Amino acid sequence: MADEALFQFLHSEIIQYVNSVESGESENGRCVSKLESMGFRVGQGLIERFTKDTPRFKDELDFMKFICKDFWTSVFKKQIDNLRTNHQGIYVLQDNKFRLLSQLSSGKQYLEHAPKFLAFTCGLVRGALSNLGVKSIVTAEVSVMPACKFQVMIQKM
Repeated sequence: MADEALFQFLHSEIIQYVNSVESGESENGRCVSKLESMGFRVGQGLIERFTKDTPRFKDELDFMKFICKDFWTSVFKKQIDNLRTNHQGIYVLQDNKFRLLSQLSSGKQYLEHAPKFLAFTCGLVRGALSNLGVKSIVTAEVSVMPACKFQVMIQKM
């Protein structure tokens, strides 16, 4: 329980720091990009550690199942609530109570700040998949707090 609180505190402090360094309305995209690249590097390191003793994955669905079950559980202490795919390289991961958004009010006035709180996690997933040899684009959307959806588009090489 204490490590979860520490992770949430560290995450919010990183957002606050990056936001203060990249202050201004036009720098909001740069703030999100910097947070995403931080998450990318962390995701690369974590997936290396988590897959050390794991057998090889057969296909990209196995990669995504690992991300939704084992990886997500290790980082956020719960599994993804829903995984959907169109079997053409697009996966939607739904978390109905995303921990990094649970500290924000569930009102509509904070929806504009959600991308900053989701950028690190988008990078985390993209970095993990990258280190597994899967090139992807990860985006996130929030319609009602604290639920969010991460869309993973696998890019064929």
